[in-house]
Amino acid sequence: MLNISNNKVSEFFDLEQYKSGQATLHKDQHRLFRRVLLVSTIMLVIILFLPWTQNITSKGLVTTLKPNQRPQTLQSPIPGRIDAWMVQEGDFVKEGDTILKISEIKSEYFDEQLTDRTGEQIRAKSASVEAYRSKVQALKNQYAALQKEQQLKLEQAKNKLLQSKLKVESDSIDLEAVKTKAQIAQTQFERTVTLQEKGLKAVKDVEEYRNKLQEANAKLISQENKWLASKNEVINSELNISTIQATYGDKLAKAQSDLFSAESNALDTEAQVSKLENSLANYVKRNSLQFITAPQDGYINKAIKSGIGETFKEGEPLVGIMPANYELAVEMYVKPIDLPLLHKGEHVQVEFEGWPAIVFSGWPNVSYGTYGAQIVAIENFASQNGMYRVLITRDPDYGPWPEALRVGSGAKTIALLEDVPIWFEIWRQINSFPPNFYTPTGQDAAQMSDSK
Repeated sequence: MLNISNNKVSEFFDLEQYKSGQATLHKDQHRLFRRVLLVSTIMLVIILFLPWTQNITSKGLVTTLKPNQRPQTLQSPIPGRIDAWMVQEGDFVKEGDTILKISEIKSEYFDEQLTDRTGEQIRAKSASVEAYRSKVQALKNQYAALQKEQQLKLEQAKNKLLQSKLKVESDSIDLEAVKTKAQIAQTQFERTVTLQEKGLKAVKDVEEYRNKLQEANAKLISQENKWLASKNEVINSELNISTIQATYGDKLAKAQSDLFSAESNALDTEAQVSKLENSLANYVKRNSLQFITAPQDGYINKAIKSGIGETFKEGEPLVGIMPANYELAVEMYVKPIDLPLLHKGEHVQVEFEGWPAIVFSGWPNVSYGTYGAQIVAIENFASQNGMYRVLITRDPDYGPWPEALRVGSGAKTIALLEDVPIWFEIWRQINSFPPNFYTPTGQDAAQMSDSK
């Protein structure tokens, strides 16, 4: 009934005889409502002043703390063809165990005796190097012998030149003596002729002195000819020295040229030997690359290239492997506005997918099913999604993480900040203000700076 008529039901019926009337038509109903409203208001005011922990929530994935502990794919540095698989998916392998065998697909590596033949080439070239070295030594000896011979020939020619010069001096002195005798003979002849004209000398004396004069002139001419011959010997000796220098200069130049050619050939052959040794080392290393081995202990995840005889290029992934030993961590992403609020060493609560939890983000002490963690790394540049990546790992002051947890599982993280009243947090959320900016102080700050 809407009770909009002027005729009231209470005038015709006694409503208090009914239970509903007894519960609603008593005189204290308004006072009870006021009490309930007052108690609710007081409780609401008390709740508004209760402490609330500001936090930054984010979603992330379970990963590993160290990069070498994360799932990886194995590639081949050379192109090839799959010949045989030694494992199957899910198998455990130790470091160095063979996972699969491949074979060459390039024609220049088809020869199975390639390394042996390359070794033979190295030995042949090494022998050639020794031969060139012997030739170089022989040419050095020849060059030294030519230098010694040139030195002796020059000394001999210089001695002969000195003898020729001394002989020229001796002949010059003899020539002067003969000239003096010729002049004396001329004077005596002229004097004898004068005396014979005066009758003081006989014709016989004149003829005698004329004969002496002719003998003196003949000796003069002979001595002058001898002196000129001696001078000619000096010229010949000087010419002989020049000839020796020119001749042996050509011989030494040719011997030096042959020596340099032999040394150049030896160095070129040594370079070829070094190149062949490098090729041999590459061939040996390439042969070892035909066996893809496990880089560390782990489990085979998935065979990416599976068929026998299937070819692949260098660098293509062949098989995935998960390391057996790893330390779990969680990577979460925070907004740029929240990044200044995070510091290394801060505590974070983590909720893992698959593990039930009751979470009160503002009251971490009453949460159930969360696990303790701490921040170990904060990236300095934004990721492709425009957020910053933060890496967290298990906090040693809290209990261990679940043993069945695996890499790649989802996680929800709650980074705990300052404690504020609930009314302040409601006011901040309504106005879309960021959490309070703060930096650690005291001992915590020192520890965090050390961790950085």
